[in-house]
Parts: sequence; structure tokens; C-alpha cells
Amino acid sequence: MLLLQLSCAQGPAECELAVTKALQLLYREAEAQGVRASLVEQVAGQGRGTYRSVLVSLDGEQAARLAERWTGTLLWTCKSPYRPGYKRKNWYFAGQLFKAPEDSMDGTIRFEAMRASGPGGQHVNTTDSAVRATHLASGISVRVQSERSQHDNKRVARLLILQRLADRQQQSAEALRLQRRHAHHSVERGNPVRSFNGDGFTPQN
Repeated sequence: MLLLQLSCAQGPAECELAVTKALQLLYREAEAQGVRASLVEQVAGQGRGTYRSVLVSLDGEQAARLAERWTGTLLWTCKSPYRPGYKRKNWYFAGQLFKAPEDSMDGTIRFEAMRASGPGGQHVNTTDSAVRATHLASGISVRVQSERSQHDNKRVARLLILQRLADRQQQSAEALRLQRRHAHHSVERGNPVRSFNGDGFTPQN
């Protein structure tokens, strides 16, 4: 399993929209290639329903190949949907790949089912498939509703708890924390590995 982070760093609202559109396209490409993609974490953007950054788990034989196409500087070329007449048309964001924490969890996880709520587009459920997971030994608790089935939400919740447990281990987690923090604040404005065009976010390569 791989973890792919898409982030606009400190970019404007247009870059946040690019991250949001990229996530939707990533889901479609993952489905076409038989890769299971799950939203693990997200940081909300300024605009309603947008993201400043997302962390997605990728699982399947083609996961590494898919992730490679999304790793590096990414460019969306489009007139600003928020500022009519604005001259800038190039909106940069970036993808960065991380290794998922090893499943070496000790202790019991308690799962509670609940109804999903709030914005989230096609990935929000209207049934009791959302879960709250609590790792009893550490007290770490997470709520997940990004997937359509309770089983998949439990899988994502377990992965999220694993990551947070790893974050508590100084030697193994510090490098990952620093890498992700750096990714949030540095997006190269040029030399994109992949470009997208127009309101439809059409891939150019």
C-alpha cells in the first residue's frame, strides 16, 4: 500500500480547486486500473467543498505505476473561476509519495457505526456506514466516512490509526512528518510532470 499526498502548499483558492479536481480524476484513474483509492486525511480549502491537501491510500498491482504519474509538480491551466478578468492562468500543485506505516499494531480497536454527514460529494454516505474507531491502548480516535461501505471505512480508519501511532514513535515518524510538512510549503512553479487544461480538468499528458 502507498500513500499519495496532493497539496497546493500555500497557493490561492484556484490551486485548492485544482487539488479537488485532481482527487476526482485520481479516483477515476484508480478505478480504471483496478487500484483501490481511499481518502485517509484531508485539509479543507477556502472554498466550499475544496481541499488544500489530501492524503490518499493506493492499493493494488498498479498502485506504484499510478502514483508515479501523480508524483512531482502538477499544473492546471485555466482561467480563474473565482476572479473574472484575472490574467494568471497557471495553477500549480504537487503530488508526493510516502510509504504507508507497517501494520504492527498492538491492542484492540473499538469500532462504532454512525451516519455520515456533511459535504463531500459522491463519497459521502447516507447510511450508517461511517465509523468511529478508537485504539483502546493509546486512546487515539478517528472518524471515517469517505468510503461507501462500513468495511472499507474500517480499513481506512485502521490505516489512519496506524499512521498516528507511527507519528508517536520519534525515530520512525519524524522524517515522514518533516517530509509532509515540507510538501505543504513547497511547490515548484515550473517543470510539471503532468498538466491539465480547462474547466473539465482534461489531462494533457
